[in-house]
Amino acid sequence: MKPGSDILIVETANNPVASIIWAHGLGADKHDFESIIPMLDLPDSLPIRFIFPNAPVRPITVNGGMEMRGWYDIRSTSINEQEDKAGIQASAEILSALIEQQIETGIPASNIILAGFSQGGAVSLYQGLRQAQQLAGIIVLSSYLPLHDTLDAEISKHYKNIPVFIGHGNQDPIVPVELGIFTRDLLLQRKMNVQFKMYPMGHSVSVDEISDLGHWIKALKLH
Repeated sequence: MKPGSDILIVETANNPVASIIWAHGLGADKHDFESIIPMLDLPDSLPIRFIFPNAPVRPITVNGGMEMRGWYDIRSTSINEQEDKAGIQASAEILSALIEQQIETGIPASNIILAGFSQGGAVSLYQGLRQAQQLAGIIVLSSYLPLHDTLDAEISKHYKNIPVFIGHGNQDPIVPVELGIFTRDLLLQRKMNVQFKMYPMGHSVSVDEISDLGHWIKALKLH
């Protein structure tokens, strides 16, 4: 995926020192999380390039084959069953290519964060744990780790040094909070640095969650 109509880029100031690649959820698009940038309340001294890619348009089985933007197909009402391995891996490659593009512009991998909501969070976590270079962090909102059975065979040697923020609604009817807890525990078992927070909401984001996320990003000491 090359920069262009399928990617929205927002820079909070000139000469950004860090990049956040943010993947949207099923049926949404690159504009879905643009509005949260000011809500993160990041300091002016930390210029960040936000990159919001569009997912490919594909038929989604659980939605009757209707075509919409999705990082991979959902084949079961239990979101983590009958997983679309090929779709997940192809979308992970899109994120990997975006990381490489940012490195080419002068942003080191150690100042790049992968982020996403729902499906976007799933592919961000999947790729972030496998990325050859050490990333600054991974943000996983209302999501889970797909294809977790292959994690240990593919995990990056840097994984213990990558902070992960996981936020989840305790009333989520789409991605049950139990999946978020399972993902948290999976990472903690591997001695990863995980911040896990539950919020009184469904499959969405909240003001408190965005505030917590802003504090988490600031604590990464990007420069």
